Amino acid sequence: MSALVIAGLLVALFVVFTVLRTVRIVPQARARNVERLGRYHRTLRPGLNFVIPYIDHVYPAIDLREQVVSFQPQPVITEDNLVVQIDTVLYFQVTDPRAAAYEIASYLQAVEQLTVTTLRNVVGSMDLEQTLTSRDTINSQLRGVLDDATGKWGIRVNRVEIKAIDPPPTIKEAMEKQMRAERDKRAAILGAEGQRQSQILTAEGDKQAAVLRAEGARAAEILKAEGQSRAIDQVFQAVHRNDPDPKLLAYQYLRMLPELANGEGNTFWVIPSEVTSALHGVSRAFTEALPKSPATRDTSSDEAAAKAADDAAEAAEAAAAAVADAAEVNSASAITSTSDGAARR
Repeated sequence: MSALVIAGLLVALFVVFTVLRTVRIVPQARARNVERLGRYHRTLRPGLNFVIPYIDHVYPAIDLREQVVSFQPQPVITEDNLVVQIDTVLYFQVTDPRAAAYEIASYLQAVEQLTVTTLRNVVGSMDLEQTLTSRDTINSQLRGVLDDATGKWGIRVNRVEIKAIDPPPTIKEAMEKQMRAERDKRAAILGAEGQRQSQILTAEGDKQAAVLRAEGARAAEILKAEGQSRAIDQVFQAVHRNDPDPKLLAYQYLRMLPELANGEGNTFWVIPSEVTSALHGVSRAFTEALPKSPATRDTSSDEAAAKAADDAAEAAEAAAAAVADAAEVNSASAITSTSDGAARR
């Protein structure tokens, strides 16, 4: 009885194990190749699949999603014989699980080696400057070669990116010096441009200021001349309107004589002969009876008028004496100057 139970349990376990090997569930974006009696039979797609146990052999799942692989930096020699380290990143996707499993032993290693060889061929035809500035060209050439070569492996190369290009340390130092020199050159050029622009703006400002000052001075001179013209015109009209007599002119002439004598360096000056006639005219003007004003007419005192006339006569005599003294002093100075001039000759 116990043997039958054990046999039944073994049969049940065998049936369960057989059922489990018959049913295979494949996740999404995965694929599994099936070999029947050692030969490729079919590819299991995502979902529930049934196989014949003990006859069909199911291989591990193959990822159908886009994969990213970063390869180690590889030394590459440029056209100008410089060794640079280039680090690449590859984006690829398995499109045919059967070809990926049976056309190549290790498609990942094959893609890596193909990338290195293609990269050396592409970069070997460029110098360092082109290598550093032509990443898009290198990427497109690498992608074209890899896509053509990996098509039969069931792989599609979507993108190839160069992550880093490292030149030798000495070249880096030289490039840094060159870059520093270029930046210093640009800074000097910008400084010179700024200084030139500043000088131009300053010159334009000075020009405009000079023009404005000249216009202001011209306007001021014009206004001043117009004011003097109006003043002269008014004085001229006032003189002609009031009709001055020779007495007033002689009096004004006498008032100007002290100012002429007070000038700096005036050691010799001449009194014209008309001064005598002017003095006589002034004397007569002050000694003669002046016409009375309305206020004077109202005054009935004859003594006040006589006193005013005496004061005017005394003032005229004093003015005449002062002018005579000045004439004598002037004559003496003239004689001294003449004798000194003769002595010098």
